[in-house]
Amino acid sequence: MILAIETSCDDTCAAVVTGDAAIRSNVIASQGLIHARYGGVVPEIASRHHLELIDAVIDDALERADVTLDDIDRIAVTRGPGLIGALLVGVAVAKGLAAVRRLPLVPVDHLHGHVVASTLGDNPIEPPFLCLVASGGHTFLASVEDAGTYEVLGQTLDDAAGEAFDKGGRLLGLPYPGGPEMDRLSKQGDAGAFDFPRSLPGDGLDFSFSGLKTALLYRVRDIGEDETTRRRADLAASYQRAIVDVLVTRARLAIERTGARRFAIGGGVAANSELRERIAGACAELGVDLWVPPIALCTDNAAMIAAASRFTAALQYPEYLSLDASARVA
Repeated sequence: MILAIETSCDDTCAAVVTGDAAIRSNVIASQGLIHARYGGVVPEIASRHHLELIDAVIDDALERADVTLDDIDRIAVTRGPGLIGALLVGVAVAKGLAAVRRLPLVPVDHLHGHVVASTLGDNPIEPPFLCLVASGGHTFLASVEDAGTYEVLGQTLDDAAGEAFDKGGRLLGLPYPGGPEMDRLSKQGDAGAFDFPRSLPGDGLDFSFSGLKTALLYRVRDIGEDETTRRRADLAASYQRAIVDVLVTRARLAIERTGARRFAIGGGVAANSELRERIAGACAELGVDLWVPPIALCTDNAAMIAAASRFTAALQYPEYLSLDASARVA
């Protein structure tokens, strides 16, 4: 029985997952409304709210799972990457819980959690498979030959897809976070109304979204505030279509080059309805089996951290007392 803790950004998360990948609970306390007034996550505020929420979130996860700490066999926690202050809260709490009970502690790579999110539930994906992870801070394609590790085949050279969504939403005057708002608004617009660039750098599998963001900025400036307001849905739909086109194009190329027969998506952008539909269509056309996690397993959550901990070596007491968080990818 695994108790997992995730505090890499602005969501305070805890989950209880069994060794055979059954999710007993997955609690997410979002700070979205708090950070919305600032138009983005404020690291210091996020850290302080993690401190306020973490005990209650862990208690809630245990109660929903109908277990106590006496039933827990190991603790898992996100070590990084993420906001260092936020990560330190989760790591400190996890170390304290594990040390008091002399339980093993598993430090988990947050991105590994997104990669293996589809190994949870009743129909878990099994290696080998390819995975597209698209989130606010990262966008990459990974090859998974063994669930304990992954090889990055291509990654963003500048902005992540989720960052492009959020900054695009801000340019269109949408509430934070911009990604979900743009997804909803796009359903009312014409995706062919505006022609935005699709950047596919080099002949590999890398991504680039900074030019697209700049193109939206210039288009909004050119047409003016009134026209932007009037055509906001068309702008959102066209901008979203450009992001999804790039993600799907690279995913198809990765499948064709590797001959993969299984494909998964993860990360917050994997909750986007157009991406989910387009990826499903591409995989069906290529004859590839697709795993799409429930939306609660796409955004930051602790169940995926528990999933990754199943394939990661545990540290024994007192070895983990010197464990520290890491803001960057190891």
